[in-house]
Amino acid sequence: MISRKIIALFLLLAFGFSAAFAQELPRSSESALNWLKRMADAPRRHNYSGTFVYYADGHIETSRIVHKVDSISERERIEVLDGSPRIVFRNNDEMKCYLPDSKRIYTEKRWFRKFFPDILPQPFDNVIDENYYVKEDRLERVTDHQCQVLTLTPRDSLRHGHQFWVDVETGLLLKAAVVNGSEIIEQFAFAQLEIDGEIHSDSLKPNQSMVQEEWKVTDLITSFLKAGELKWQIMSLPAGFKKLVEMKRNLAEKPTLVDHIALSDGLATVSVFIEPATQDAPASPPGFFTSRGAINIYVRILGDYKITTVGEVPLETIKLIGDSVTKKD
Repeated sequence: MISRKIIALFLLLAFGFSAAFAQELPRSSESALNWLKRMADAPRRHNYSGTFVYYADGHIETSRIVHKVDSISERERIEVLDGSPRIVFRNNDEMKCYLPDSKRIYTEKRWFRKFFPDILPQPFDNVIDENYYVKEDRLERVTDHQCQVLTLTPRDSLRHGHQFWVDVETGLLLKAAVVNGSEIIEQFAFAQLEIDGEIHSDSLKPNQSMVQEEWKVTDLITSFLKAGELKWQIMSLPAGFKKLVEMKRNLAEKPTLVDHIALSDGLATVSVFIEPATQDAPASPPGFFTSRGAINIYVRILGDYKITTVGEVPLETIKLIGDSVTKKD
């Protein structure tokens, strides 16, 4: 097995050459960027219901989604149909995740939109063009809907490429793939879909068994902080990444509040979690980890703290960010 030290050395060597081999790509056309804007706006304009499939590393997971929007609210139910059951209910940014096997409910306020098919920030701006070349590709059908295929080619080695299949009529994203060259790292795609059909309110509520049975409720509280309020800072952000927000959070199964810094390049997101490296709590050893698909993880110990960097970016980017975290004087 290749040691983590060798992997780290390889990444450092690779990064040394990345600037020289960064692609000289033209600016994205206004037409291509307008497709992304339609894609970002569509979940706030249309009702939809259907079944979508997630694929990565030979793993397939199917989920059912119901989404309703009106003049005052946006509501959604996502139910995972494979493996351990999970059901997420959302009312605007208020979320409840039901775990039927353990009779637990986790509540949280969503701080960033990142759930298929709603994967672009709102309001949308053209910052994506700074980091990706967006190109209108072919037309292709997905679940009997004509789609415009968009190809997003990264302008450097710090991020993955993407492909989006956008419904021509509504702008809704029907299929998305994260790619490394011609290799598909992960993919979401609707297998069945109805757009702008009638959505009954009952389909967006927990069923009677969830209401009547006793479930343990855990409120995951997020405290949003002013910029620079945390005692931690990222000294050198990779090109194209900007800090979104600083937070303190009581994450599930964590005995103390965790410091959280969230970053984005307009599409990919990276989170940095800082917590005490206590001897009582089981700690992941330092090094590189991959959870599944495009998500990579880098754990680093700094003094008495554990720094965990998680994001949908290549390992070299995760390491650059994780190694740049320092404590303020």
